[in-house]
Amino acid sequence: MKKQMKIPLAKPYIGEEEVTEVTKVVKSGWLSIGPYLKKFEEGAAKFAGTKYAVAVNSGTSGLHLCVKAAGIKQGDEVITSPFSFIASSNPIIFEGGKPVFVDVDEKTYNMRPELIEEAITEKTKAILPVHIFGQSCEMDEIMKIAEEHDLKVIEDACESIGATYKGKKVGTFGESAVFAFYPNKQMTTGEGGVIVTDSEKVTKLSRSYRNQGRGEVEEWLDHVRIGYNFRMDEMSAAVGTVQMKRLPWMIKERQRIAETYNKKLGKIDGVITPHTAPHNTNTWFVYTIRVDEGINRDKAMEYLNKNGVASKPYFPSLHLQPIYKELLPYKEGDFPVSEAISKSILALPFFITLTNEEIEYVTEKVGEAVNSASKK
Repeated sequence: MKKQMKIPLAKPYIGEEEVTEVTKVVKSGWLSIGPYLKKFEEGAAKFAGTKYAVAVNSGTSGLHLCVKAAGIKQGDEVITSPFSFIASSNPIIFEGGKPVFVDVDEKTYNMRPELIEEAITEKTKAILPVHIFGQSCEMDEIMKIAEEHDLKVIEDACESIGATYKGKKVGTFGESAVFAFYPNKQMTTGEGGVIVTDSEKVTKLSRSYRNQGRGEVEEWLDHVRIGYNFRMDEMSAAVGTVQMKRLPWMIKERQRIAETYNKKLGKIDGVITPHTAPHNTNTWFVYTIRVDEGINRDKAMEYLNKNGVASKPYFPSLHLQPIYKELLPYKEGDFPVSEAISKSILALPFFITLTNEEIEYVTEKVGEAVNSASKK
């Protein structure tokens, strides 16, 4: 009998160079709004292929500022995805707008462009596509619809830094986009995010709003608008500066591990492995599988967790979140594809230091879990 392993869901990759740079910051005494912030922003813009980058304290904050800069206000509607983390829709509500959901593709889990057209009303002001789990939405179709109806496009690329659609990087299609750097992402700054854009207006507004509404000269007690404290600190920027340099390598490692998982898990009856659209490159935020209808997903997760393999449902559909059922006019059955995915999906351990032995163990336990959770 094999010895039981204990494998977490995620683990950040932090090297000695990150430690060295953070130590320099701490010793310098310059912990906020310093040279590392500027350096990190320059690196992010270069990586994304945009003119500007504005670092913030989270991807959520970045999305909030993009929604605000787009002029979303009370009563406006923004079309987006119900299969997402709640941070993609909360900023719309913060600004008085209404998230209008459209269902998603059964294979990629991204919003279906043909449903966007049907959801447009005279109140629609923007589309907020969520590039889920590391791959792009169908951006040609989305951008065509946006142009025909004069709608802003704000890309939630928080999970998909480095991903491409037909050779073009996510984050370069809409008016603005956001990458996020929570510890389970492709790269991390601890907490943090960055807005990328070619718009000088969005850049100026975002820099002001993130810094308590200060003006362009950023005089400490000169406030020209009502703002927030959404700044990224120097320690986070120092980590991010190093991580951005090693990001291409980290993405390749994630792709390698995902490919290994695909080959091994694809042989297990009852398991559906992730699908990447042919014109997309996937940078793999998480690794998820779905189980067939004849398998109790929650029982399978229970088995995995008992055997040392961390797993989670990823994601529950947003329109069925308790707070959204109170605030929005949606009910169970409104987005059947999103709901079906939510009931059958689970995330498995995924990080770049995952060993072949651990992958073998996860694969073995997934097979056992699926067998033990059969409804037959």
